[in-house]
Amino acid sequence: MSAPTTAGAPDRVVIVGASAAGLAAAETLRREGHTGTITLIGDESAAPYDRPPLSKEILSGAWSPDQLPLRTETDLNALGLDARYGSEANGLDAAARTVLLSDGSVVPYDGLIVATGVRPRQLPGIPAHTLRTLDDALALRNRLGPGRTLAVVGAGFLGAEAAAVAASMGTRVILLEPAPVLLAHAVGEDIGRIFSQAHLDHGVDLRTATTVSEVVTGGVRLDDGSLVEADTVLVAIGSRPNTEWLTGSGLPVGDGLNCDMYCSAAGGVYGAGDVARWHNSLFGTSMRIEHRTNAAEQGMAAARNLLGAQRPFAPVPYFWSDQYDMKIRACGYLRGHDEVHITEGSVEERKFTAVYRTGDHLTGVLSVGMPPKSIRPWQRAIAARTPWTLTREAAA
Repeated sequence: MSAPTTAGAPDRVVIVGASAAGLAAAETLRREGHTGTITLIGDESAAPYDRPPLSKEILSGAWSPDQLPLRTETDLNALGLDARYGSEANGLDAAARTVLLSDGSVVPYDGLIVATGVRPRQLPGIPAHTLRTLDDALALRNRLGPGRTLAVVGAGFLGAEAAAVAASMGTRVILLEPAPVLLAHAVGEDIGRIFSQAHLDHGVDLRTATTVSEVVTGGVRLDDGSLVEADTVLVAIGSRPNTEWLTGSGLPVGDGLNCDMYCSAAGGVYGAGDVARWHNSLFGTSMRIEHRTNAAEQGMAAARNLLGAQRPFAPVPYFWSDQYDMKIRACGYLRGHDEVHITEGSVEERKFTAVYRTGDHLTGVLSVGMPPKSIRPWQRAIAARTPWTLTREAAA
């Protein structure tokens, strides 16, 4: 371990959310020398596990559930946690510095890290499948295969990944997306069309500019009143931050827990992971990132700052996606971009690197079918706030 906890640092730390972010925070606290109590609260009965494989390896059956845990039982025991798995946080008294749990118990804290993540948005009508937990993935997997029809509502990365896996298992897939082009808001229309074509090439019935109004028995009803028939419906229309338990606490809540550049929401309270909206000073904007890498990095940053480091959390966000034979990797902040430029490879062959401009600077990069190391120089260039003129010159 490193140096002991600094004077004035919290003795009792409560982490609400037994997630990748929550676990990273707990490990960082111990690594930085915190010797006090760490209470880790999670609403699932399982210890922290990895979520990205749910829509890929678990859904396809390539992995078994015992491959998901983020740490072994021995590793977790070594952290000396007061683990409260299967307990949901119902309320927060910021003045008294206590967290109220669903079983009626009250947990006091000196420092608090909120890492409660998100939950899937639903549609009106009968309950449909969502894909957030291990139980969700296993339940959906049992509904896939030859002779089955799956309607996927929402063609973001999660919906697209699930559609790709289902199609590869012989399921007839209908992919419904309200936007004219898949993921155009994030990656641009030209690249969005490449992703669209990949689904079409694999037999997916892709229907863009199509809005679903409700889930009904036997499928989904569209806003024009027509019925799309399906044995199973997966709703993947985004998520809502889990902040309801903070109602009345006085903490700043909007689209997530609002934090400053240090991930601080209030005195002694920090946010991390999918639930946290913070000011990323590198890009000069507020953002909330729902990606595995960011969750772990932000959990570490929140823990260090809780202990007194007070360093801005200004990462270059990174994420990946697997769809059919496409390995998609991206970093930076692609949303709201002004220009996209292909620097190498072929869009038609689905092997290329694209860079993104927002204002006068390079702000993002996306690669498809390229070696992982190919985006690393671009990641460094984004971190250095490289002007777009230099980016174009380097790519020429």
